[in-house]
Amino acid sequence: MHSKNDWRQRLYVIIFQTDTVAGRRFDSTLLLLILSSLVVVILDSIDAVHQNYANVLAYIEWGFTLIFAVEYGLRLYCSPKPLRYAFSFYGLVDLLAIVPSILALYYSDAQYLLIVRIIRMLRIFRVLKLSPYLKQANYLMSALRGSKQKIVVFLVSVCTLVTVFGTLMYVIEGPEHGFTSIPKGIYWAIVTLTTVGFGDIVPKTALGQVISSLVMITGYSIIAVPTGIFTAELANAMRGDQLRHDCPVCKKNNHEPNAAFCSRCGNGLYKKVE
Repeated sequence: MHSKNDWRQRLYVIIFQTDTVAGRRFDSTLLLLILSSLVVVILDSIDAVHQNYANVLAYIEWGFTLIFAVEYGLRLYCSPKPLRYAFSFYGLVDLLAIVPSILALYYSDAQYLLIVRIIRMLRIFRVLKLSPYLKQANYLMSALRGSKQKIVVFLVSVCTLVTVFGTLMYVIEGPEHGFTSIPKGIYWAIVTLTTVGFGDIVPKTALGQVISSLVMITGYSIIAVPTGIFTAELANAMRGDQLRHDCPVCKKNNHEPNAAFCSRCGNGLYKKVE
């Protein structure tokens, strides 16, 4: 019994820890297998390759699936809290790396869902010690959360504009010029406002062309709004992180959001973000 527990403990260290030689080798091998399986899925989506090597690729893919299934089972076996791992982010991703192959038995195109295995490549952050990059990603997430309400208001305003312009074009141009319904007019307004301009529907009347020009000018004027909102929030998030640092002189923390100097010793608070 004691030997069995020792074996599970050693297995846990190898599979879940990256600060040992065996753990790093295991994760590196796993990442290589994941990358190889993605290459197989991508190659199989090419018609010429699929026609000539479908069976070979299928056997290879089932081999990868078997390996990942065994790995998932070992993770459940050696984990101190199997259910906690099973319902964790990585646990669900590991399970999703196996499920598409089973679904492919009933629906052949489901095998292309195996591309979800690319999410498992997130383990590279642990293997290569790239946690500092995750800190930079936190700035982006903070900026997105901070700008959420402003962007929602912006999107609602844009939806209102395209609905008004689309309805106007439906009334002015009519079905004879391709604007067969209000939704069709809204589609045209979205394409025009975003400056994409597919050209599948174009106004023919003079008034319609005037409105079209107004929509295009409006598109150029508002296209930078969400970028400006996000940039401002990103700057605030980075500045807020700077203010969370202790004062380099007296070590006081938790300063006011707009504070430029320490309230205790008067030293400047801003530090270069790494």
